[in-house]
Amino acid sequence: MTTPAAYLDLNRALWNARTGPHLASDFYNVEAFKAGQSSLNRIELDLLGNVTGLRILHLQCHFGQDSLSLARLGAQVTGVDLSDEAIAAARQLSTEIGVAAEFICCDVYNLPQHLPEAGFDVVFTSYGVLGWLPDLTRWAALLSRYLRPGGRLVLAEFHPVVWMFDNDFARLQYSYFNTGPIEETEVGTYADRAADIVHQSVTWNHSLSEVIGSLLGQGLQLTSFQEYDYSPYNCFAHTVAQPDGTFRIGPLGDQAPLVYSVVATKP
Repeated sequence: MTTPAAYLDLNRALWNARTGPHLASDFYNVEAFKAGQSSLNRIELDLLGNVTGLRILHLQCHFGQDSLSLARLGAQVTGVDLSDEAIAAARQLSTEIGVAAEFICCDVYNLPQHLPEAGFDVVFTSYGVLGWLPDLTRWAALLSRYLRPGGRLVLAEFHPVVWMFDNDFARLQYSYFNTGPIEETEVGTYADRAADIVHQSVTWNHSLSEVIGSLLGQGLQLTSFQEYDYSPYNCFAHTVAQPDGTFRIGPLGDQAPLVYSVVATKP
């Protein structure tokens, strides 16, 4: 079993290595973002609704595009990520485009050491986030801590069915359930498969019952749960572009869910 210190060090180094290639990639299209293009997708925009004046805590924000997109919509945003390279880039991007947001560099579980105040209207997190967290009970407790009464979690995430397959979607390789850490060597990155990155990673699979159960265990009330047969991102092998600009995975067609969303409210 990988120790917590080891997995954090490995994953932080991986995301530090990814940040430069991601900033330069067509996938993130930073120049278009600087010119005013939002990085947010229809799924999360519909779930969030009008965010003007809301205090939003954005967990696992990478280099801050979604955080700053929310700030452009009028929210007061605090972004959090464990990668110091990504947070430095987020702060620089905030300065360049003249949009204010606060960015904190720390592991999610250590956030109370860096952000003592709570009372957020929304905690937002999206796409490829939960697999980096070993313990969803601690994660859900953190959400409850930071939400004000009546505040909402808004989660949009890749479906756990996706993570059961090997990277080529040729066979089932991993358990649907959390059976312990998955240690792999990452080659390239989803945003640039030719990037000169070869690095270890440690992740965990989380079933839908584990995700929703962790929220219910903290007394949060589920107000929305949806599944989607497409991805808004071209980040998997064998993707097929759809007429509406979304993507499906060729071998899975429209027969498997690729994304799910959850909205849960603190009473």
